[in-house]
Amino acid sequence: MGCPDSELSISIVGDRAIRRINRDYLDRDRTTNVISFAMHEGDFSQLNPQMLGDVIICADTAAREAEEGGMPFFARLAFLLLHGILHITGYDHERSGEAEAARMEAREREIFHNLSREGLV
Repeated sequence: MGCPDSELSISIVGDRAIRRINRDYLDRDRTTNVISFAMHEGDFSQLNPQMLGDVIICADTAAREAEEGGMPFFARLAFLLLHGILHITGYDHERSGEAEAARMEAREREIFHNLSREGLV
């Protein structure tokens, strides 16, 4: 992703915690599978330039999605981590339109395929 010396905070939480974070920080009172916060945005973005941000993954939701999708739990967790990292590094499928969503999905597929090929997921 072009950030070799960067740091990333990763938290794995349950449904209650992700719902609370989603409500308190994003005004969405519901569970979700992953939330990311980029540190290069906002009032204190220059405090630690090496810090990419935070990725928070909901294990409960990931487990349900893995079961529904017929995939291993670890693979779903890895995909959600990748998704969160892409958000932090500038990809956006929610606010930037269909073209950007397609670009993000293509990048997810490419990286996830490479990780799978290497036996990492």
